[in-house]
Amino acid sequence: MTNSPLSSMESINAAINSHNPFTNAGIVKEQDVWGKGVPDVPTLNAHASNQVFKAIQFVRNSKSSQDKVTSIAITAQQGVGKTHLLSRIRHELEKVGGALFVYAGVNNYTDLNLVKYQFQQTLADSLSKTGSQEVMQWQEVAAAMANEGRENTVSPAVLVKRFDIACEKNKNLMNNLQKQVIKNKPNTDPYILRAILWTLSETQAPYAIKWLSGEELAQANADELGLPNSSKTNQDREAEALKNIQQILNLVGFYNSIVICFDEIDVKNNSTDDGLPTESVIANFVKILHDTLVNSDLSQGVVILTVMLPETWRDKVNSLPGGTPDRISKFTQRKPLDLKYISGDSMVELVTIWLQDYYNAKDLIPPDPLYPFTETELKEYGKINKPSVREALRWCADNFKIETEPLPDDPFTRFELAFTREGEVKFEEYIEDSSRIAEALYFGFNTLKEKTLEEVMIVEITNDVQPKRKNNNFINFKIIGNENGKQVKIGVAVVQDSQSTLNACLKRLNDYHTFDLTRGCLVRSESKIKQMKKTAATFSLLEELIKYKGGENVDLIEDQIRPLIAILAIYQKRQNYQLTEEQIFDIISKNNITFDNLLLREILSDPSGEMPEFDDGLGGLFDDKNDNISEVDDEGGLNDLLG
Repeated sequence: MTNSPLSSMESINAAINSHNPFTNAGIVKEQDVWGKGVPDVPTLNAHASNQVFKAIQFVRNSKSSQDKVTSIAITAQQGVGKTHLLSRIRHELEKVGGALFVYAGVNNYTDLNLVKYQFQQTLADSLSKTGSQEVMQWQEVAAAMANEGRENTVSPAVLVKRFDIACEKNKNLMNNLQKQVIKNKPNTDPYILRAILWTLSETQAPYAIKWLSGEELAQANADELGLPNSSKTNQDREAEALKNIQQILNLVGFYNSIVICFDEIDVKNNSTDDGLPTESVIANFVKILHDTLVNSDLSQGVVILTVMLPETWRDKVNSLPGGTPDRISKFTQRKPLDLKYISGDSMVELVTIWLQDYYNAKDLIPPDPLYPFTETELKEYGKINKPSVREALRWCADNFKIETEPLPDDPFTRFELAFTREGEVKFEEYIEDSSRIAEALYFGFNTLKEKTLEEVMIVEITNDVQPKRKNNNFINFKIIGNENGKQVKIGVAVVQDSQSTLNACLKRLNDYHTFDLTRGCLVRSESKIKQMKKTAATFSLLEELIKYKGGENVDLIEDQIRPLIAILAIYQKRQNYQLTEEQIFDIISKNNITFDNLLLREILSDPSGEMPEFDDGLGGLFDDKNDNISEVDDEGGLNDLLG
């Protein structure tokens, strides 16, 4: 980068005026833990992440079964960077391997009387996320099982590729594979082991994971997988959940270390029937896990992280009876790891990393990596204010600007200038940014209240989608209106990132009852839909939405989303452009900028009911002759699978 010529100041300043990378940057969500993540300052709170990695090494290498489960409490005030830290740990484990990651965001635990059952669901969902070997974490474990005792092991990706074909040719494959694995693990629940092995199947994995989460299957699916299936109440599931969790963690822990993160245990959810608050319930559950996981000397171990406010530890958790604090912060001997505020030096590091990503994305080389800031002002701000990460990024958002030439006197001319400037932002800079696109759509619809498009008279637009904890920000907003005398409630979700996020979002868009919808609308580029692998889970959820629920998938077309991105930016920077909210809305309305927008109209229009095209995921499957599946062999199909 330093050997390349500097970009013109005109182009750099135009970029700064068009897009502020720090807007909403301080809000880190669960999706950031599993997705791409946020720019990270490795030295910030390195003492905490280093202790976590030391704990992983400790439980993995210890020769004593007593040391195979350990724990760390992490304390920090709001916005200091707790979820940033967990994101760092998760992404490092994804990069280097060595441990599986389980994220338990406690704000999703809506019924504390069912905490064990809800954690079983969390466990199944987290292990469904992609791990260090570019397959689901479940599949990493299943592949390790299948490869156990073999000299020539097969990668998880290849096993997943072969599995369904091998099963089709060799009907006894699963029984023989299960028999091979369980002979050295006589105390293992055979059904849990069998369900984990089934995750190698692309067609059966969604049903196996659903069963592992404690949910009931359709009887035909249970019969096909060879798993027991019975109708149970939530109370029955809660009663059985701990045993299932123990079995899963003990079995999975034989092959991989496991990091379990309970985030924000002091969230004000609710209480149990006995009146116990969230922090007491979670703390007691961590104690139960610590005391009841039965790990052998050969186990790779479990590390449990519990994240909370300092006052929660001081006033509540630390005074719990029965040795609970010792079980929650065992590795650090009952001393929580307290996260630090931003200093002058770390403020400079933080801004450097954010701006490096920003300028690289725009193919720009600034005169200084910190431009338009200076090192002196950043150090002074960090030293004097000692901000949290959230506060530091908010300050950056407020001060990421440059002095510009005087604007025209006429508001419409100022708007025209701003619209031209904001419309020059490269499509590539925001097409992957689901939050930004969703915000642009939300703003666009807000300019259309009380207007009728595609026979829908828009009454209200809300981004407060209830129940908030169940939604977890997946459905971005709802459009409430009247269509031919009937009320419509359209849930809109923009998903441009991973397939795991897409699946979680589709589940919510299909749940009309919970989220009070009459229609679900997924906004995702057609190219991303076509390039997606046609997995059973994704196809089934999308088919349910489009063919059976009357929902739709709307394509993101550059010419249609660009003006919405531009007017959102003008609104966000209206003070810079010397425009009032009233002037902006008036100009948008008089020029029909949103009224004529085809993307907004497509979201409101009657869905076609037609499924988008999918890549079937089979291209090149048989190109390698070594991957061709032979006829049934004398090992019941295992040689076909494992080679």
